[in-house]
Amino acid sequence: MTFFDYDILKDIWLLDSAGNTFYINEKLVTPARLENSKVVAVLPDVRNRTLGAAAFCNAHHIRHPYIGGEMANGIASEAMVKSLAQAGLLGFFGAAGLAPGNVEKAIINFKEALGAEKSWGVNLIHAPGDQSLERALVALFLKHGVRRVSASAFMSVTAAVVQYAASGLEEGPDGAVMRKNFVFAKVSRPEIARIFLSPAPQEILDALVAEGALTSDEARLARRVPIAENITVEADSGGHTDNRPLSVILPLVLGLREELRTEFAYSNPVYVGAAGGLGTPEAIAASFAMGADYVLTGSVNQSAIEAGISTGVKSLLAKAKATDMVMAPSADMFEIGAKVQVLKSGTMFAIRAQKLFDLYQRHTAFSDIPEDQRKRVEKEIFNASLTEIWDKTRQFWEKRNAKEVERALKNPRYQMALTFRWYLGLASHWAIQGETSRALDYQIWCGPAMGAFNEWVKGSFLEDVSQRNVAQIGRNLMLGAMLTERLNQLRLYGVHIPPDQSRFRPVPLDENLRPTPPQ
Repeated sequence: MTFFDYDILKDIWLLDSAGNTFYINEKLVTPARLENSKVVAVLPDVRNRTLGAAAFCNAHHIRHPYIGGEMANGIASEAMVKSLAQAGLLGFFGAAGLAPGNVEKAIINFKEALGAEKSWGVNLIHAPGDQSLERALVALFLKHGVRRVSASAFMSVTAAVVQYAASGLEEGPDGAVMRKNFVFAKVSRPEIARIFLSPAPQEILDALVAEGALTSDEARLARRVPIAENITVEADSGGHTDNRPLSVILPLVLGLREELRTEFAYSNPVYVGAAGGLGTPEAIAASFAMGADYVLTGSVNQSAIEAGISTGVKSLLAKAKATDMVMAPSADMFEIGAKVQVLKSGTMFAIRAQKLFDLYQRHTAFSDIPEDQRKRVEKEIFNASLTEIWDKTRQFWEKRNAKEVERALKNPRYQMALTFRWYLGLASHWAIQGETSRALDYQIWCGPAMGAFNEWVKGSFLEDVSQRNVAQIGRNLMLGAMLTERLNQLRLYGVHIPPDQSRFRPVPLDENLRPTPPQ
């Protein structure tokens, strides 16, 4: 057996002869071979959408139940989304952190480059401090006919999400609700999954109808369907994460889906996908084995050639091990102690960000910080005086939201928080832009899947960062998962798999997941 004899993925007859179990492909089975053998089992083809939900692929017009996730600040770039779409996979543009004008330019670019035939989507991240931003983005989505949106970081449902989900709802000839816009809700807690798996709240629908954002018919039909018919369960991942094991959270949400589908008598299917920690074929196969309808990858795509991040960062990511990640204070929820998972190898960001958070916890104002500590922070972290950094921070917020400056001038501790957030906020931009003078301050959102991926691709063409095309990453993970599934089937029937043939290594693949000839 070799992994590139694709007969292993076709129908296989398992035979038993003289007590020894062995297998042969359907085309090799002849009456003579069967005469003295007993058929133990016939294993079905594992190529034709037997991993995940075929109906999910049909609904979203993709070849495989595989999605490239929406890494923020355009790291999940236009080039990445287009590459995935052209390969028959689904990708979400990383719109979080970008100005609405830049998001609109990207949407227009997708429409022109991909047309109506290819599938793609855009991220909508929760903005609890400025819900007008959510509404502005949804207005863009509706204006340009964006059909797929990944809603992330939501702790409750907002008017923006409901407006997008309910816009265009119609009743079909058979009475079923037909939807135009698809929400993919990314969740890491069952209580948040319950919100998105339930119909939109009546009070939000009434308010949207009153303001003319929805019709009365759309609001009525919205009570018959969940807000999101695609729920992405996110386990231990890069950036904001609850560090939850997928083996715990995914079954809980799958059970919740069945409970609510029965309670509300939904007629349309509801799909549940898996994300977080998916960097190897075995992890992908395990997700499908647990019942996932689709998978979504994130960290591993950050090292792809299409990723919107500097080449220096990609090199660091390509060297990362599964243990090279650490939790560090986040910029957007600094004061409450929220953390993000980042790469610790090759950067001092996590240590320096934690230092700033410790100072914030211990002191009420800049004047409270001991002089020696203040000077050390100014020299090692800010490369400028705190007074200078506050001045830059003030100028930023005066343009974005002047009320923040007013609040800071009245509250010295909040002024300190805003100033410290200057560093945390810019650290990710330095990594994206490749600001070499700030290389030790790079904030690189990353989960342990990156290290597992690097170990898997050793010795293959994907070990070279310059070869890490995002579509090739996806294709190889999917083919590897199929082969992992086949090996597991064979083991169940006692077939011995030689150790040197128990793991697939990446090779260039075409759209049919077949090796391409060497260049």
